[in-house]
Amino acid sequence: MHTRPGAGDGPRPLTGEDPVMTTPTSTEAAVAPAATSSTARRPRRSRREGHRAAYGMVAPAAILLLMFLVVPVLLAFGLSFTNARLISPNPPRFVGLDNFIRAFTGDPTFVRSLINTFLFAIVVVPVQAGLGLVLALLVNQKLKGTTFFRIVYFIPVVTSIVVVSILWRFMYQPDGIINSFIDSITFGAWESIAWLNNPSTALPAIIVMSIWQAVGFHMIIWLSGLQTIPEELYEAARMDGADAWQQFKNVTWPGLRPTMIFILVTITIAALGLFVQIDVMTQGGPVDSTTTLVYHAVRRGYREQQTGYGSAISLIFFVLVLIIAMVQRYLTRDKD
Repeated sequence: MHTRPGAGDGPRPLTGEDPVMTTPTSTEAAVAPAATSSTARRPRRSRREGHRAAYGMVAPAAILLLMFLVVPVLLAFGLSFTNARLISPNPPRFVGLDNFIRAFTGDPTFVRSLINTFLFAIVVVPVQAGLGLVLALLVNQKLKGTTFFRIVYFIPVVTSIVVVSILWRFMYQPDGIINSFIDSITFGAWESIAWLNNPSTALPAIIVMSIWQAVGFHMIIWLSGLQTIPEELYEAARMDGADAWQQFKNVTWPGLRPTMIFILVTITIAALGLFVQIDVMTQGGPVDSTTTLVYHAVRRGYREQQTGYGSAISLIFFVLVLIIAMVQRYLTRDKD
């Protein structure tokens, strides 16, 4: 018969059921903090390695942006206040605001290019955006053949703008396809026009070609916006007795607001930066009727080697685009 020893009894004999209480040795006590320290260092080391990998992946893009965007912008800003020439034995000299004063008071071609740029943008932005929306609404119908028309409308976008400009230059010739088509539908009453050699028709001809070439891109953007609008909203509108116009006004157009803002900004920037069509089709003529700000800056800065003056025109163009974009963003902001 076994009895439990009291508090005052001697040491109790160990049995198989009694727990064994041991105290850690000095070696074990030293190993435990070391393991904890190595465990804490491992996450820090992995974080540092992750940061290095992230920096390594970002570095190529950052270097390219620095070389081809940041550095050229800073150089253009600095050169715009000098009389630097592209090839000259004389070092650049600081001239202050002389280049900017010359642009607005002593260079009639600059003033004409400014007017042409704004005329082009004023026509292209609303027409291209509106036509792109109409095409998007048409190809958004659940009918057979809509995929074919989407491809047809988008083909000019993926075609090189240089190739498109060359083709339309031939089409605009007096014996080109446009004059021939108009002559055929008027039964010979049409008198052929040299569209690109007439100051009154050269810029409108380039406007038509530019709208045709880029409308497919904005059609796709509008189409993506249309397909994000839930179908349940249209079903609810039809249940309330809304016709097609009311559905567009109360459902489609509010749902396209973010898309509309994006399209207006992109079209405006592209329209103000008109260059390739002018360079290929008219070279700014006739009589500077198609000269734009970008083309004038390139012509002054590179072909006439007036780098300082060309940089000043580029800086003016940058400020104008920035102001217009900010005004657009303010007018299209969410007033709620």
